[in-house]
Amino acid sequence: MMSRRQPLSLLKADKIAALPERSKTHALNAQAVRESRSLSAPTGMKALGVQLLTLQAGRQAWEYHRHLYEEQCLFILSGQGQAEIEGECYTLGPGDFLGFAAGGEAHTLRNSGTEPLVFLAARTQLVLDVCDYPKLRKRLYMNGSEEVLVDWADVRQSEFL
Repeated sequence: MMSRRQPLSLLKADKIAALPERSKTHALNAQAVRESRSLSAPTGMKALGVQLLTLQAGRQAWEYHRHLYEEQCLFILSGQGQAEIEGECYTLGPGDFLGFAAGGEAHTLRNSGTEPLVFLAARTQLVLDVCDYPKLRKRLYMNGSEEVLVDWADVRQSEFL
């Protein structure tokens, strides 16, 4: 039987386990520390970013936020978590799904258990996006790798509208 090359689009479990794990602390929240493995980059995906994320006990995934243009979703694989969505808290466990439309509800995720919280996170990867941080009253403008963080007090309506 002829051996076939594995397609770029297929990441088997052993390949995923061997992917480099990157630890990242959110610039606006020192408690938001996550380990991630990119699942989309090795397959050549550019428009949709998919990551396998792990949060240790007591850690958050990111600062409480909402994307104005990108969509984002999470699927819990293992562990226990708590999502804060528009100021309300919800308990999460394996099999639970969260989907956030562009301009949707502000949210964050925290590991509320004692074991690692493991989940898939996906979001559209637009070149341009705006992210609001309601609790900090800040707005992040993103243009590719360029980012500008401003206070809400400094955001003004366009004179051209």
